[in-house]
Amino acid sequence: MPFLSTNPATGEVIAEYPTLTSGELEERLATAQAGYERWRRTPIAERAQLMTRAAELLEGEIPVTAEMMTREMGKTFAAAKGEASKCALAMRYFAENAARLLAPESIPTSGRRSGVRFDPLGPILAVMPWNFPLWQVVRFGVPAIMAGNVVLLKHAPNVPASAQYLEDLFRQAGFPEGVLTNLFVEVDTVGTILADPRVVGVTLTGSERAGRSVASLAGANLKKCVLELGGSDPFVVGAHADLDLAVAQAVTARIQNNGQACIAAKRFIVVRPRADEFLERFSAAMASVRTGDPMDPEVELGPLVSRAQRDQLSAQVASSVAAGAVVHTGAHELDRPGFFYAATVLSEVPGDSRAGCEELFGPVATVTVADDLEAALAVANDSPWGLGGSIWSSDDREIDRAIEALECGMVFANGIVASMPELPFGGTKNSGFGRELSVYGLREFTNVKSFHVS
Repeated sequence: MPFLSTNPATGEVIAEYPTLTSGELEERLATAQAGYERWRRTPIAERAQLMTRAAELLEGEIPVTAEMMTREMGKTFAAAKGEASKCALAMRYFAENAARLLAPESIPTSGRRSGVRFDPLGPILAVMPWNFPLWQVVRFGVPAIMAGNVVLLKHAPNVPASAQYLEDLFRQAGFPEGVLTNLFVEVDTVGTILADPRVVGVTLTGSERAGRSVASLAGANLKKCVLELGGSDPFVVGAHADLDLAVAQAVTARIQNNGQACIAAKRFIVVRPRADEFLERFSAAMASVRTGDPMDPEVELGPLVSRAQRDQLSAQVASSVAAGAVVHTGAHELDRPGFFYAATVLSEVPGDSRAGCEELFGPVATVTVADDLEAALAVANDSPWGLGGSIWSSDDREIDRAIEALECGMVFANGIVASMPELPFGGTKNSGFGRELSVYGLREFTNVKSFHVS
């Protein structure tokens, strides 16, 4: 079956890409291995020059690249331009800083010289999702490549144009063949690829179910594994929150990427003294979100990525309302072509309902009232996930308490959870393990090699 690029705003098939044959897959694995043998010996200064060139090329065609992403997965054109710009920013950051962050470290011992160095491992398989079709790949791939590894990209089947764009971009920038290799293969081929001795590790961004499967395959083959899985991030509104800021950012946090982001705030937990006002203002703001053609610069919320995604979200909400959840706005599909769902706010959500215990991957928010900050933090931590979380308060004591107490990989105060090159990205609990970005992500797929000279 070919891979289809479909416009979720209209349901129109834009393009199709053929699946690799077994022979073509073998050729690409061999190319990646040969590319690694060359790339690992390429001086890091030369790697940096090529990465800077890739950033320049991307920056020169951001509108075209953004339109491709919008047409293929439905994110707003403004959001797609932001994603492309962010990719170029990360490329420049690691081009400028990788040499320093990967430099061997001296550690005093009984020896004349001793310490650690950070050597590349080899070809890394990247199993990537559709929601940020360029950024998810860049977030892992750029640090891995700057460390001397090469990337085998098995992208989501509904964003084939984005996958091919990345391979073409790296080729045009002058990278040796095999440094980033796109694989149009079905998901059941992942096990075969991981079993290949030339492939030394795997990273996956996706669902918890997919993570368990890939982790099992990686373990069976003794391959290094990094997982960035689902999340149901808490957005904690404290007693000293600036509600003007909190309400405005709550809307952005929930509808970013049409609500389809692992680090989007999904559970809004408000201390009782601020709860009524927050719920009223938040619901009104969500009700006024402009929904429509994602290419329209006035539109804030586009379609969900597919009919299946919209149907799943609709079923989750309907089941939760039937179980007792209260609807403040939305909770329905939109009667128009494409896969649209209204911005939605629910409260009094039963903990055992689907909205209470499942990740909602779409523009649906749940609001919970807690007696005080400690109770709010307890609600926030009562989750199988631990990706990100935020605290909204003007009191540093509340902020510091939340940073300490929240059981997640990233905590942001008075700002929505975001990824940036300087800070490590990743989660705890069922949200996965390992880190991307920063010095930690740069060294994730390296051999931390000790040396000791007597």
